[in-house]
Amino acid sequence: MTLKPTIGAHISVAGGLDKAVERAKKIDAECMQIFAGSPRRYEVSLLPKEKQKKYKKELQESGMFPIYIHASYLINLASDDEIIYKKSFQSLLNTLRFCDFIDGEGVVYHPGSPKKGNKEEAVKREIKAIKEMIEVFTGKSLIFLENTAGDKKIGTDPDEIGFILKQVGSEKLKVCIDTAHSFQSGNIEEFEQNQIEKWVAWWEKKVGIENIHLLHINDSRTKQGSRNDKHANIGEGYIGRKGFLNLMKNKKLSNIPWILEVPGFDGKGPDKKNVQILRKIREEKDNLLF
Repeated sequence: MTLKPTIGAHISVAGGLDKAVERAKKIDAECMQIFAGSPRRYEVSLLPKEKQKKYKKELQESGMFPIYIHASYLINLASDDEIIYKKSFQSLLNTLRFCDFIDGEGVVYHPGSPKKGNKEEAVKREIKAIKEMIEVFTGKSLIFLENTAGDKKIGTDPDEIGFILKQVGSEKLKVCIDTAHSFQSGNIEEFEQNQIEKWVAWWEKKVGIENIHLLHINDSRTKQGSRNDKHANIGEGYIGRKGFLNLMKNKKLSNIPWILEVPGFDGKGPDKKNVQILRKIREEKDNLLF
């Protein structure tokens, strides 16, 4: 049996969470990722009670699965600032609770930053925070560490992500890989088949393929090793359409959902055209097997 990645996108919840399913259908997304509030705020926006049943009904009827939530960009569990740490911890906890409410798969978040402090100490704080989070949160939703593009961040490569995963030692903690971040951080020079195999082998050794549950599929507006996190539409960046076809051919990542976080050809976020490009790449990959 040929394995195929489920193709989805980050979907806007403007106007209410119940609008997200409708938007996802319009762009032919097969799964989706959403925010539980503004990504620039710590607060989580809960769905009004009168809309809860409607949303869950639409979600069940859509057959869209899995659903992911991306946590606030402000979260920094590695911070030595007590106020920032407490706000970050509560924000992630509330997002996990919200994810459980909508029967989501889990919450993706960016590992923190030491800012001007010591990175080793910051990583220790991050690990301690995740352990405490897992103790406090009793729901079924998973926590996904996402690799970062660099620029003094934690989690820029499989070594750092793998170290955190091993130190936490819990089945509740998994991994999300962003293609643009991997390229921008210098983890891979180009998405050419031999290099993809080495890159995947690195992740497999340090993290384990079984712990990688999601791919953020983004082209890069900035050059390899730039450490500058800017996403591009598929085929409009330095990874290129061929790079994603090469990635699609890698069997070890063939059954992991692919979520788009691209600017969109109209500048309004992930759109039908980007989804169609990935679908066509998926079809081309299947044709190459026969």
